[in-house]
Parts: sequence; structure tokens; C-alpha cells
Amino acid sequence: MVIVVVYIKWSYKMIKKVNLKEAVDSTVELFQYLCVGNVNDHILNVLKAENRTLDFHIHENSDELFYVIEGEFKIELDNDLIKMEKGDLIIIPKGIRHRPICESLVKCLLIELDGTLNKENTGGMYKK
Repeated sequence: MVIVVVYIKWSYKMIKKVNLKEAVDSTVELFQYLCVGNVNDHILNVLKAENRTLDFHIHENSDELFYVIEGEFKIELDNDLIKMEKGDLIIIPKGIRHRPICESLVKCLLIELDGTLNKENTGGMYKK
């Protein structure tokens, strides 16, 4: 008689509900990126921004999603200026030159491939 033992490695990630408004309100400083989750290889960050215009930049390897939790801001492209308001969502495809313009307080969710954000494309504010 042969007994075969099979071990199945089963793992799960903690499932957690996140209230985006509460998460972004918990950040103390402007431009403080707070990771609220991951989806596959993408990172979800919330942040508050105000009175800041980033330099034009391109993400070569990742689309970038912006969702406005509260407030408003603009996304400037080479040939367009898009006003974003509470509840709006926009996806900037990889390779598209863009820059956020935040004149008043805005609270946003950003989703992009982990490793996309760095000090150069966040005005020196991103810290992992």
C-alpha cells in the first residue's frame, strides 16, 4: 500500500474595505502619497494637493488613472485642458505627455503600475 500525501499551498490576501475619503483625510501633509491598496502590479495612492502645477511628464510603461474624491483640478495635455471635478475619473494612456494643475485643494485617488511614481514626475514629493 502506497500513501501519497499532497500538500496544497493555499494563501489569501487580507480583504479590507477602504473608505477613500477617510483615507485621504487621514493624511497630514499636502502631497503625501498614501498607499491604500494594490491590484495585481498596480498601486493605489490617495493624496491631497493644492497650489501646485507639475512639469509635463510621460509615463512610458503605465497608464495612469486619476479619480477625484473631493475638489477639482485640471489635467493639461499637449492639445487639451481637461477640468476634473468630484466624482470624475480619467485614464491617461502610457506615452501621453501630461501634467496636473491643482489651483485649489483637491483630494484624489491615483492608480498606476507600481514603480511608475518617482521624485522626478511628482515634483520631488513621492516617497515609497
